[in-house]
Amino acid sequence: MTLQSRLQAAVARPGTPSSDFDLNTDGQRPDQTLRDAAVLVPIVDGPKPTVILTKRSPALKHHPGQVAFPGGKVDDTDADVFATALREAREEIGLDTAQIIGTLGPHETVTGFCVTPVLAMVAPGFVPTPEQGEVAEVFEVPLAHLMNPSNYLIQSRLWRGTPRYYFTVPWGPYYVWGATACMLRALADRMTDGADQT
Repeated sequence: MTLQSRLQAAVARPGTPSSDFDLNTDGQRPDQTLRDAAVLVPIVDGPKPTVILTKRSPALKHHPGQVAFPGGKVDDTDADVFATALREAREEIGLDTAQIIGTLGPHETVTGFCVTPVLAMVAPGFVPTPEQGEVAEVFEVPLAHLMNPSNYLIQSRLWRGTPRYYFTVPWGPYYVWGATACMLRALADRMTDGADQT
């Protein structure tokens, strides 16, 4: 199967919504009104496919310096989550063209967002143009690394005085964790479910 076919099959498989609370069963889940958001999961097709990620500017008020997908909240002018993800990718990394594959289940964040991951394929040779006010760095991680569930770790840190657990999937100097790692893990699970069919 081609990469596109494998991704389409993965998106078509049943999945469940995820959240920042999945690894934390202490009963402290807040009663929060969720705001809709979307991220683009840009997969560069080629002999060794990669996933494009960003490192957020350290000057940002929210999640400074963290690794993330291009994305943000859904604006009233966006037709749907696909439009949101594509608009944010264009604004943040200068991505003008991508082939939409589909979506994964929504992810609820501890900060009150319901994030829809939108999978898309990007042609090789894309040169990003980071938006300096938001993006400190754009880099790529091998898809094979991210699609191997054994590369994911569960770690913890104190949040409001309580240990909070989350997925991480380190790559070189980059610490991919939290919602981004959880969404990637969800894709890895779907890809692994169909591994015997490829």
